[in-house]
Amino acid sequence: MSTFLGATVLCASPGFAYADTVEFNADLLDVKDRDNIDLSAFSTKGYVLPGVYDLLVNINGQALKTVPVRFISPEGDKKESRVCIDQSLVEKLGLTEDAMVKVKWWNDGECLIVDSVNGMEVRPDVSKNLLYLNIPQVNLEYNAPYWDPPSRWEDGISGAVFDYYLAAQHMDQTSGGSSTRFTGNGVVGANLGAWRLRAGWQANSQSNSNSGAASNPSQSKFSWTDVTLYRPLPQYKARLAIGESYLESNLFDTFRYTGVGLKSDDAMLPPNLRGYAPEVSGVAQTNAKVTISQQGRVIKEILVPAGPFRIQDLDRSTSGQLDVRVEESDGRVQTFQVNTASIPYLTRPGQLRYKAMAGKPSEMNHRMNGPVFAGGEVSWGASNNVSLYGGSILSGKYQAFSAGIGRDLAQFGALSFDVTHSRAQLRDMESWRGGNSYRLSYSKVFDATRSQVTFAGYRFSDQNFLSMSDYLRLSQDYSAMRPKQMYTVALNQQFDKVSAYLSINRLTYWNNAESLRYNLSASTYFNFGNFRNVSVSMNAYSSEYNGKKDNGVFLSMSIPWGNSGTLGYSGAYGSSKSQSVSYSDRTSPNDYYTLRGGETGGRAEGSAYYSRDTSLAKVDAMASYRAQDYSSLNVSVRGGLTVTPEGGALHPVGASGGTRVLVDTNGVAGVPVGRFGSKIKSNMFGKAVVSNVGSYNRNSIDIDVNGMPDNVQANNSISTGTFTEGAIGYRKFDMLVGEKAMLSLQTKDGSFPPFGARVFNEKQQELGLVGEQGVTYVNGIVAGEQLQVKWGDTGQCQVQLSDTLPGDLSDSLTVQCQE
Repeated sequence: MSTFLGATVLCASPGFAYADTVEFNADLLDVKDRDNIDLSAFSTKGYVLPGVYDLLVNINGQALKTVPVRFISPEGDKKESRVCIDQSLVEKLGLTEDAMVKVKWWNDGECLIVDSVNGMEVRPDVSKNLLYLNIPQVNLEYNAPYWDPPSRWEDGISGAVFDYYLAAQHMDQTSGGSSTRFTGNGVVGANLGAWRLRAGWQANSQSNSNSGAASNPSQSKFSWTDVTLYRPLPQYKARLAIGESYLESNLFDTFRYTGVGLKSDDAMLPPNLRGYAPEVSGVAQTNAKVTISQQGRVIKEILVPAGPFRIQDLDRSTSGQLDVRVEESDGRVQTFQVNTASIPYLTRPGQLRYKAMAGKPSEMNHRMNGPVFAGGEVSWGASNNVSLYGGSILSGKYQAFSAGIGRDLAQFGALSFDVTHSRAQLRDMESWRGGNSYRLSYSKVFDATRSQVTFAGYRFSDQNFLSMSDYLRLSQDYSAMRPKQMYTVALNQQFDKVSAYLSINRLTYWNNAESLRYNLSASTYFNFGNFRNVSVSMNAYSSEYNGKKDNGVFLSMSIPWGNSGTLGYSGAYGSSKSQSVSYSDRTSPNDYYTLRGGETGGRAEGSAYYSRDTSLAKVDAMASYRAQDYSSLNVSVRGGLTVTPEGGALHPVGASGGTRVLVDTNGVAGVPVGRFGSKIKSNMFGKAVVSNVGSYNRNSIDIDVNGMPDNVQANNSISTGTFTEGAIGYRKFDMLVGEKAMLSLQTKDGSFPPFGARVFNEKQQELGLVGEQGVTYVNGIVAGEQLQVKWGDTGQCQVQLSDTLPGDLSDSLTVQCQE
């Protein structure tokens, strides 16, 4: 087809960054009816038919989110259209305060005048459902990789969440006894705007039976652990919480209380300014269940295969002493405690970090027990390398005051020191007792040796010092343990091909035996003959708690085998000795299994572990057997249900009650969401929930276009977003479903729609453009659907497709277009 182009350059107009007009000489088009041509869509460069389009906003090459964007024709000029960037979108661009002051508007204050933002360019591409925005970096707020400024944060949509972890265990002893146990925990809640209501729950049921005796009665328990209403306050980089909470403090030991709390939230800071996240490590002698709790509240429960484990996904707000319980398949139970560490309390120059709270201490049964109190703490960046901090807890019979200093030692790391003084009256008419506690903290990354002291700390408390949690325990029981000294070290060391990790937790008491836990692990990899990336690791541990000692060494070797398999050998040497060989493999990105066989104490044993990630939940199963001893079976399911006005879905879940995104595939089922690793698929209603979403981090939500059915197309496949804590984000992807076909369009009188007319489906998705003599190639037609053909300002006709389409659509299909 030949064309003659005459170009006229127009002056740029407000809100419109494209203005080249193209005049087509229709006499040179090879069509019979030259008067029946609609070239309005081609006559102006970047021309978009006026209306509202769902477009993915792309800022400086970074996808933001899909929003409705309006295109407007100026009065008196129907051949031109301008994009209207409304105020809600401008607020999400992340413009600096200086840039926002200069912003101007057109169309009665509804649309941004693009030229009022110096250097800003706008380029829509409706065919790809994209709106490109190019904004000079000087006009944008600070951002970092995977982190957006607060103006782009989203509170999400309203809805309800129900997250759960359910586990079942059955064990048969060779001696004839058996036991069955069910446990569960999770979070239910609701979102309304920026407010989040969360209620934690946990449950367990157990029954035992002995050979030749009546079964013991079942014991069941269900409880609500805590109920909290909270909301983020991005303008203050803070979080407000009302209800039952655990004190989150850099100065004072944690305790449970009912009341109100306001704190600056480090999670809202760029990643490089955030603090330390706690972790728990240990060794499971057999397939085991690990339960991490604090003051009776279950924080995390997980099934792990035999061998070393390291749990690093605990919430950053977790602080204080954690209780760890490892339940082995053979019935043995390990228990130990871990004291969570925190890096030195440093604050950027001129900035304040603060926490304030008030309420009354409470117990797991929601009964309030203790004096009404108020407290707070603050850290101030006094200079580039010095921070001053302090705080207090005040009540009628207990007070604590703390003050300290933090120093950035540049290449020598960071150091902080503080002193806390307490005064308490345990009983009426008793004299007050006062004492002090001294704490030293150190953190350093040694670049030259590629090692990192995540935390090294020492704390000494004299005999009369009481934390609030000590005071509450001693008020009811004089024999409660009183801490004396605490040592905490976490060290990472990276050599050329060797990595090592050391953690030490030691706690001594004034009136009880000490508690000690250390864990040392080292691993390396090498090539051996035809084998590549052979891995060898060693894990040594020692634990002393409540007078019980447990020491051991765990050695393992793994050899890659085939495409994705791994052959392994492991040996455990400690209170019991065992050796085993194993084979692990993935049958798909969603399925993983391990088969293990060996001996312990001269008795043959075997075990199997299987894990599957589905679109509904994560399922783990373990089976173990030891000759002349026991057999056991464990099954767990972790998942959630999210329901919103936009729809809902069952789904896997990461952190219970945490941030998630509802993905809407426009009613299309079976669409895979995610590009790497395991993927979830949209349900029969076209909904899926992505739960591994980090709060205040930039998250990418993707459609896997390679895994979609042949008759489905995604007009956009990537969207990003930054969501506040606990938000239910929402992303809708424009999916085009249907067959590809060549239509021959004719009107009732035998003529054809104009050349260049546009074809839309019932969802107003554009399917194609009318060609010569009505011949039109279209994407996404569905039997029984009505199509609209539009041209000019008002011209249009409708095509009603038959209820069944021909099996072979390679030939042109003649249809009538009725006005």
